[in-house]
Amino acid sequence: MKLEAITWQRMAERLAGHLDEPPREGGAWQRVGIDGAPAAGTGVLAGELAEALRQRGRSALVVAAGGFLRPASLRFEFGRQDVDAYLGGWYDTGALWREVFAPTDPDGSGRVLPDLWDPVTDRATRSPYVELPAGGVLIVHGPLLLGQWFPFDLSVHISLSEGALARRTPAEERWTLPAFARYARETDPGSVADALVRADDPRHPAWTGLRRP
Repeated sequence: MKLEAITWQRMAERLAGHLDEPPREGGAWQRVGIDGAPAAGTGVLAGELAEALRQRGRSALVVAAGGFLRPASLRFEFGRQDVDAYLGGWYDTGALWREVFAPTDPDGSGRVLPDLWDPVTDRATRSPYVELPAGGVLIVHGPLLLGQWFPFDLSVHISLSEGALARRTPAEERWTLPAFARYARETDPGSVADALVRADDPRHPAWTGLRRP
């Protein structure tokens, strides 16, 4: 696999340029997924892409998957370090479909809920809906996004080697490492995504470029 050294800013500009093309299904909004473990720092590229789009006169809304965690009573039903629960039960995918993706369907309202649940207080955030104008771009970032059939017009997977993932994951979260190993085996996000980024050294990312027209 050939990887090209690139900066996050330049990568964002390349992605923004690609998004100048009409959406696949001809809808009013485009949807981008930036997938990667928490240690991959998906929010960095999401923020750079939003800024690159705004410089091109496009509206952009960044939504973190971490704002759609389920309540602690559901996440920890089988213990605080259950790998199966983390893979299949921590993130409220139903709420993401309902509150984030459905409003940006071709017949949607454009009223997106930016977050739903605060895992620190374990309470609803009660954030107001955000109006994403027609022609705007929704950017969803976080872990375990691929393989969920989310309707992304463009997807990027930020990959870390096994060693880099272990080093950059805080000690109290290293129990999640088997979950990401399973995700890599079962979903193969690096092949599913439209672009693969290797970010073992976050200061010097490299990527495949966009692998489809």
